[in-house]
Amino acid sequence: MEDKNYDALKLENQLCFPLYACSREIIKRYKPHLDKLDLTYTQYIAMMVMWERRQVNVKELGEYLYLDSGTLTPLLKKMEQKGYVARARSERDERNLIVTVTDAGMALRDKAVDIPAAIGSCTNLTREESETLYGLLYKILRAESEE
Repeated sequence: MEDKNYDALKLENQLCFPLYACSREIIKRYKPHLDKLDLTYTQYIAMMVMWERRQVNVKELGEYLYLDSGTLTPLLKKMEQKGYVARARSERDERNLIVTVTDAGMALRDKAVDIPAAIGSCTNLTREESETLYGLLYKILRAESEE
């Protein structure tokens, strides 16, 4: 007979596990599309911010992506080596590192434009289900950032 005190430790009772597994599966589905662009998933989401904002400081980029500077620094160095972004110290405050998308980085946007639809079609969710899940996930993220 099982001890009910340990039910909370069962994998099947964890909200974090299906979130983790789904995240891994979706990122795996991105890989063939992103390989064509020579981008990892994390580089891709950084480029999405760069395409929208054109220029952002590293701290803001980290806030948009929920990433710390220890993750962003090597990521941005790689993207700079590929010619997709340029990094420079702010003239007003040299503690701030400013990231600017390059022309080569902007050109990737045209190559990436069909990726969201391709990924959306493989989730097996209706539009309404996708919108509900999106809202719930951001509700969790907002709660985490408020702590």
